[in-house]
Parts: sequence; structure tokens; C-alpha cells
Amino acid sequence: MRHQLFINGRFVDAESGETLGTLNPHDNSVIAEVSMAGQADIDKAVHAAQQALPGWSRMAAMDRGRILLRLADLIEQNAEELARLESLDTGHPIRDSRILDVPRTAVTYRYFGGMADKFQGEQIPVEAGFLNYTLREPVGVVGQVVPWNFPLMFTSWKMAPALAAGNCVVMKPAEITPLSSLKIAELMVEAGIPDGVVNILPGLGAVAGQYIAEHPGIAKVAFTGSTATGRRIVQASAGNLKKVQLELGGKGANIVFEDANLNAAVNGAAWAIFHNQGQACIAGSRLVLHEKIADAFLEKFIPLAKSIRLGNPLDPNTEMGPLTSLQHRDRVLAYVDIARSQGGEVLAGGKAPTGDLASGCYVEPTIVRAQSWTDRVAQEEVFGPFVTVITFKDDAEALQIANGTEYGLGGGLWTNNLQRAHRFAREMKSGMVWINCYKRVNPGSPFGGVGVSGYGREMGFDAMREYTQVKSIWVNVDAQLAPHYVR
Repeated sequence: MRHQLFINGRFVDAESGETLGTLNPHDNSVIAEVSMAGQADIDKAVHAAQQALPGWSRMAAMDRGRILLRLADLIEQNAEELARLESLDTGHPIRDSRILDVPRTAVTYRYFGGMADKFQGEQIPVEAGFLNYTLREPVGVVGQVVPWNFPLMFTSWKMAPALAAGNCVVMKPAEITPLSSLKIAELMVEAGIPDGVVNILPGLGAVAGQYIAEHPGIAKVAFTGSTATGRRIVQASAGNLKKVQLELGGKGANIVFEDANLNAAVNGAAWAIFHNQGQACIAGSRLVLHEKIADAFLEKFIPLAKSIRLGNPLDPNTEMGPLTSLQHRDRVLAYVDIARSQGGEVLAGGKAPTGDLASGCYVEPTIVRAQSWTDRVAQEEVFGPFVTVITFKDDAEALQIANGTEYGLGGGLWTNNLQRAHRFAREMKSGMVWINCYKRVNPGSPFGGVGVSGYGREMGFDAMREYTQVKSIWVNVDAQLAPHYVR
């Protein structure tokens, strides 16, 4: 189990010698003491990346792609170890780590491995006598700061397009869930990524993350996390006006209309909020029900939520594991009191389980009916297995509720009315909309938000654009047409 910083192709201790225990959220036992990067370590990593940049960016795109394809193969060959590390460190149920996290990570590296030699510039039709074409060039050394909820998957979402485009990377995984990221670093060495191209440094956000955002040697910072931290990233980036890409919080509206397939909507809504214990920025955390079907929906949804099997994430029968830290568990449970203080009704859950799970970071699947769509639990991101139920009378009110937060990451709707579906998809203020499904992602489909949910896009051609800059080149093919002074 790797527990050191990965700098310039080697695992090394932090300059300060500082470590932090990464905990198993099932019982809060220490898994490993992991090195914590400071400013001196970030400086070393940036220097290594700068030294590696000319060779990596000038390498044939096909050869960069081959390395990423080899990495995808190695991830699949080490799938069980990666799945167990992810479940041990984060609380993801092992069955989700096996069938979702690891395969999605591999397929994303494979997608961008194939993209590397297919991303091209353009020839632009300008006035006669001139050839104008563009090159897409790598930004340079990019800093990437990722959260603790999907650490393995985020290595591919962030690093795969950056590397395919020819950039070098300094990544900071979350200090509380670094283990799968460090295993990926080990596999990168085996795949043949040159020294210095990728550097992975666990560290505290206020120290390592802040310094990455400030560092004058970093040309771009890509951040996934809270909106509050995203604002600080923007402020810190101003020193060298580095490019910034932000994927921030969400408060997804999941709207169920009166004509929806109720069974499909019930199961889809449970997946939207309870997968990964609700620790997802795109979670369907606002369940917006037409008043005609609200009672019938809840008669199915509440028993389903209560039936979800909580347990040790390494048990294949577990359907929902612990939250990732005690601090976060307590934050989620605090919203139960907030809901009650504003007149909300707890329909299910709202507490930590007792018995064998009491020492872990568990929260029961929680359903709260809000008094109003303006209540705090319907406006603020809880980021846990906590869904707020709101009812509406007509389409206009449903749209008002859906767009009634400052967030704009993802949202969904369930209806058999095709015209309504397309109209809501167009009018919802959201970077992504799911119709009769929820939380679908694919490496070819752009992922990102609007408003305080951030800007820029992960995945697909849009991600490659985020990690490149355009150079316009003009060629005079007829010197007689060029303006000039005659002597």
C-alpha cells in the first residue's frame, strides 16, 4: 500500500516528514499514515513537471495515447486491488467499486488514450492569398485538486484529458482518501509514463491545495469540490492569471410528473440520492413530486429507502456504506435538526444506526418533507443520503422550483410527455439534464455546471479544449497581396 508522495517518478516522504492517518470509515481504524505535502514538495513537483513538459508535449500524440491505453489495461488487471482500496478508504460498497468505479476509471483512460491523436486544429477560410490554420497546444503544467467522494474515478476524469493533450500534472488528492490515487501512480510507472509527467501529492487543502492554486509555475488549476473552496481557488489563481476550471456543488432537482412511470421513477430516485451514500455533486437531492402522485410515490419510495442494506463496505451484500468521515456524518445529521426547526417532517431515517455500525460514519437513508422549496434543506447542499421532498401543482411551479437555487449542475425529470421533456430540458438552468433516468455519465459526454456549480467541462472533446489553447497561424501564399510600403 503506497503511502508517500509521488514526485518525479518516485515515492518519497514529505520534506517536513508530516503524515496524516487515513481512516477506514466503517470503524474509524487507521489504515495507513500518509505523507502530507507542503510548499517545498509542491515546488519540487512543479519543477519536475516543467522539466518533463517539453518531451511529453512533443511526443507523438499516438504514443501518448498508447501509454494511456496501457494504463487502462493495467487498471483492469489490478481491478480487485483497486476496488478494495477504494472501498476501504472511502466507504463505497465493494460491489459499486467493482462494477462502477474501477470500470469507469479504465474506460475513461481508454477513451482519452484513443482521443490523443484525433484532436486537431482547423483550417479557416479567410481572404484569397492567405492560409490560416490553428494549432491546439497544451496549456503546460496543470494543477488538479480533487475531492474525497470518488477519488479513483477522478484520477481519470482529470488526468486522462490533460495527459492526452500533452500537459504535465501536479495532482492533490483529498488527504482523507489518497490510497487509490497513489496506486494509480504506481500503475502509471508500469505503463511507461515518463518521470515528472505526473506527480501526485496528498496534502491538506489549506496548505497544498492553496499553494497549487497560487503557484506561478502552474498554468491552469482544475478543481472539483465545494463552491466556497472554488471561490478561494479563483482568488488564489489571480497572481499569474492561470486558467481555472471548476466543478462545484449541486442541488439537483429530480422532478416526477403525474404521467411518469411510477415504478421506474421510484427506483431511479433512490439511485439518484442513495448511491455512494448521497456523496455526489449530481445527486438528486430535491425530489419534486406532482401533488396528484406524491402520496402514491412515497408509499413506494419510503419502504424502498428503509430496505437499503447498510453495512461494511467490503461485504458484497452491502448496498450503502458509511459516509467518508465522522465530521461529514455529523454535518449531514445536523441538517435533520435544521429541517425540523423549519417545520419539516422526517419521513424516514434521520439518525445514525446503532449496534455493530455505531462506531462508523453511517447515516440511515433519510427522507424529509419540506414546508417550502425555499427551506434551507431545499437550498443548501447536504451531500449525504438525505433527500428533500417538495410538491408542485403545475409545470410552471415545477420549473420555478427546479431553477430556484443558485446551483446548476444536474437535474432530472420523469414524464411520458415528449414535448414537456424537451421543453424542461431546454429551460432548466443546469449543465446536465436526465430524462427518465438519472446520474448517467460517459467519457464522451460533457460534464459540468452553471452558476455557482462552476464553469468548464470534464469529459469528451470539451475536456480536451479545456486542457489546450488555440494558436492561429497565417501564411501569405501570394506576396503580391500583402500590404507593404513601396520605395
